[in-house]
Amino acid sequence: MARTKRQSIHYVNNAQFSQAVVDYVKTVQEAKKNEQQLPIVPDYIAQCFLRIAEGLSHKSNFIRYTYREEMVMDAVENCLKAIENYNLETATRTGKPNAFAYFTQITWYAFLRRIAKEKKQQDIKLKYLTKSGIENFVANEHGDDISQQVVGAFVDTLRDRIEKVRSVDSEIKDFAREEKQKRKRGVKADSDLTEFLQ
Repeated sequence: MARTKRQSIHYVNNAQFSQAVVDYVKTVQEAKKNEQQLPIVPDYIAQCFLRIAEGLSHKSNFIRYTYREEMVMDAVENCLKAIENYNLETATRTGKPNAFAYFTQITWYAFLRRIAKEKKQQDIKLKYLTKSGIENFVANEHGDDISQQVVGAFVDTLRDRIEKVRSVDSEIKDFAREEKQKRKRGVKADSDLTEFLQ
């Protein structure tokens, strides 16, 4: 008995998907020529956009983000906006259209934009917490010196953790920037690990 390969729920057949996109883009171009109302994107193409985004969101680069659903929806929205820009004459290695690669790239950059937006929001929250009087947000029901000390210790611990996260983030950014500059200059990374092996 032959075993059949089970397809993923995120599977998109590139040939069928590309043909559907080409057909849709042709109808859009004809509608624009004739100054008619643009046709609606077919359900099959929209489902493929969702499958592509969901599949990419399960990659190790993106799976652990808490806002993964927002990333997927941003990607689908960007794909729907970009479908009219799909170039039918784009050359590929096979000579056939490759809509899957085109929309996967759009999805990838949509994910990166969402991550940047969320990091910016997180930075705003951290700045607000550090600049505002955090003590005012912590309820001190008893009002005595001991509970005031506990609140103060909690606030100090929270501020220390925020500073540690900031310093580690800046160190990582500096290291990445230095490595990028080394690669641009053609300097190979030093692989001497003797100081760590002692």
